[in-house]
Order: sequence, then C-alpha cells, then structure tokens
Amino acid sequence: MIKRVLIANRGEIAIRIARACRELGVETVAVYSDIDARAPHVVAADKAVSIGPAAAASSYLSIHNLVAAARATGADAVHPGYGFLSENAHFAEACEAAGLIFIGPPAAVIAQMGSKIEARRLVRSAGVSVVPGETPSDQSNAGIRRAVERTGLPALLKAAGGGGGKGMRRIDRNNEIEAAIDAARREAVSAFDDGTLYVERVIKRARHVEVQIVGDADGRVVHLFERECSTQRRHQKVIEESPSPALSPALRASMTDAAVQAAQAVRYRNVGTVEFLLEESNEPPDGTRFYFLEMNTRLQVEHAVTELVTGLDLVRAQLL
Repeated sequence: MIKRVLIANRGEIAIRIARACRELGVETVAVYSDIDARAPHVVAADKAVSIGPAAAASSYLSIHNLVAAARATGADAVHPGYGFLSENAHFAEACEAAGLIFIGPPAAVIAQMGSKIEARRLVRSAGVSVVPGETPSDQSNAGIRRAVERTGLPALLKAAGGGGGKGMRRIDRNNEIEAAIDAARREAVSAFDDGTLYVERVIKRARHVEVQIVGDADGRVVHLFERECSTQRRHQKVIEESPSPALSPALRASMTDAAVQAAQAVRYRNVGTVEFLLEESNEPPDGTRFYFLEMNTRLQVEHAVTELVTGLDLVRAQLL
C-alpha cells in the first residue's frame, strides 16, 4: 500500500490528486517553483517542497529535482498528473531506479506508445486497424515525397514523437509537399528533438473518439466506454461528451474491444486512453470504419467526463 505520494505537478490536477489521496488516507507532498510557493496546490498537500526557480525547465521538468524531492521527503510513490513529465519514459525510469513507485504505466510502455510509429506497428500486430499510411525508411525529403505520393492526397505529415498537432502538416496539392516536409520536420525537431516523419491518409468527415482503459499488474485490461472529442480547434479538443452520439451499440462494442486489444498488446498498466478516427462510408455492414490514432499513456485532462458517466474515481483507481 502506498503511504506517501509526491505529486509532480501543480494546479488543478495536483489538487485533484491530493483530494483522492486524502480520501484514501495517503499522505501527499506538493512540489513548487519559486513563483508557486503560495499556490493552492501547495496548501492542499500535507507537505510541500521547493524544486527550483520559476522556469519549468528548472523545476517541474527537472527529473533530478523531482526525484531528489521525493527521496528527501520520504515519499514512496510519484504521481505525474498530466502534462509536464507525465508521458516521459526517462522520468518513469528514474523513479523506478530510485525505488519509487511511478503511478502510471511502465517506462518501456511509455516509450513504445510515445513513438507514434512503434505504436502503429504494435497495435497493427494485435489486429487493430490503423490509419492508412506509410513510415518510409528513407527519411530524406525525396523519400517522404514518395511516401506521400503512394499514400495519395490529401495526406498528413506527422512527427514520430509528436502530439498536440506539433509537427503535423496537411498536404492537398503536389506543389505543397516540399514546404510541408521542411516545416513539419523543423517543428518536430524543435518540439521533440526528433525529425522522423510518417504519412497518413486524410480521413474525410472523420469523428474523433477516444476510449478510456484501465489495466492492472496481471495484464487484465477493461474499458470504461468512450468520449467523443470531435469538436476541436487547431488539433486541440474543445468539447468532450459521453456517450458518443455517433456509435451504435455494435460499433461501440467493436471499438472498445479494439482499445482493450491495443492495451493488452503492450501489457498496459494503470489508466490510459486509446484514440480512434471514425470514418463514415457507404460500405457494409454499418457504413462506418474506425482506425487507431494514438494512445495517451497517462490520466487525461478529460478524465472527469468518464467519471461522471461511470461514477468511478479514476485517480483513486490509479492509487489502489
């Protein structure tokens, strides 16, 4: 049983984690940068420790400072929340090496699913459909161009280590390919220190649906239904609702089964989200197809929507 948790985050999610811990009788340690010394999340915890100056790179993104704070305060576990280092395999690995419980999936799983290319390969091997496209071994501009031409237009260029729309460019015409490759690679290197790109076919009239999953240490995975998140601005979700109005009972069963399959393929542990694109078509049997998009290896901002629908406390589930 976890006795003391260092919350490696700030703001709303840190307060949310502190509340769940308090209800379970687990002590909490807040961390704060110089500018956050009097922030609400600091007051919400049982203890608090400074981890550096205001710049996030020197505090909330400092693996060394966070692990040192956990050891200095006698914490036996670390909860990363969302954002910051929540999907950083090196952070999870550092916690494990220091004898701390990382409240999330294993470091190896974070690394596998953090690579969009590796994630596509793994779930495809588990029998889950992925968005049609190609990952060219030739990463030169000419190699990427040939992959785009084979995939067909319109196409999307995506960063292998990407997320949040960074390193993504849509290509509608042949004369846009070179500029899109340069821009996507430049942005990918800046954001993820990795300029590897892959190509996907644009799914027209697509809906974005994500499935909440929970896995235990024995390899068992269950789903907690879906969230519809098609209303977006600049690839950022604006509205989430559950259940999705686009899913029939049969389609819901197929999609949630696919999410569980994808998670089982990597022996997923803790909470996570499997995202799909839903394509409308005129093909039988029900005129729809769905494709794996990516997996988020953390608690998502939108987890409260699932909590409202199911009546379950996902943060509490992470701690048990």
